[in-house]
Amino acid sequence: MSYQVNALEILAENFRRLPGIGAKSAQRLAFHVLNMPNEQAQAFAEAIINAKNQIHRCPECCNLTDSEKCTVCGDAKRDRSVICVVSAPSDVIAIEKTAGFNGLYHVLHGVISPLDNIGPAELCIKELVQRLGNDEVKEVILATSPTVEGDTTALYIAKLIKPLGVAVTRLAYGIPVGSDLEYADELTLSKAIENRREV
Repeated sequence: MSYQVNALEILAENFRRLPGIGAKSAQRLAFHVLNMPNEQAQAFAEAIINAKNQIHRCPECCNLTDSEKCTVCGDAKRDRSVICVVSAPSDVIAIEKTAGFNGLYHVLHGVISPLDNIGPAELCIKELVQRLGNDEVKEVILATSPTVEGDTTALYIAKLIKPLGVAVTRLAYGIPVGSDLEYADELTLSKAIENRREV
């Protein structure tokens, strides 16, 4: 006879749906939550619900925020002539840690990936093109990861932007090919931004 507790199985199954969490890790997390004091478990559950209810996309750059605008777009000291295009909000955090970039960002929320049925329409590309409608932006840095999907996305965006008269650059390949930006160290990212090149 197998041992089964339905509520525990449901909790573990929900953890297993998270990226990078296997069955054993999900089970450990479920047991950890069960061993939390009630107040801590309640605070954990409320943090998830509050994040889901309060966090939304910034109307300018599509990054995540719980304010009307994200802190970068709301900062008058940022260089508004340069936009760094990244695939995920975690990439913004990685670049900000370098303290080597003072422009604005645009978050695509993914990359073009035909195998995953993700095309340009599923990404925040049209919002980026709309931002380039004024003469304020002089350069767009394509900072998608150096993977097949990241390069495909960068080339697609470069073809859209070049006719608008905006300079298009790509991060230099100081970042290992096939890796994700969020795992690169600060020095490598900083050098990649410094040595960007035109596409």
